[in-house]
Amino acid sequence: MVPVEPTPAEAPPAKGGGRAGEGTFLKALKGIGHAVDGGEALIASASRGNLGGLDSGQLIALQAGIYRYSEAVDLVAKLVDRAATAVKTVVSPH
Repeated sequence: MVPVEPTPAEAPPAKGGGRAGEGTFLKALKGIGHAVDGGEALIASASRGNLGGLDSGQLIALQAGIYRYSEAVDLVAKLVDRAATAVKTVVSPH
């Protein structure tokens, strides 16, 4: 049992109606959300001690999953920071 589960494939974005790249951005945002959710579940499971009896390969997979989670959280933090900066720029009275 490897504690890291693959992310499910997303359905292709609906055609028409949106700007170019909007479907790609939405797909990327959903992918980041799934990565964060999966990482939180992995961390919760590890913190409860439900991962006992893992062999070395499974422990490496666990470590890789936690690393992916930390990278996803870092990406979300950067995205929020840039969005906040953009909002400040737009609403500034200059």
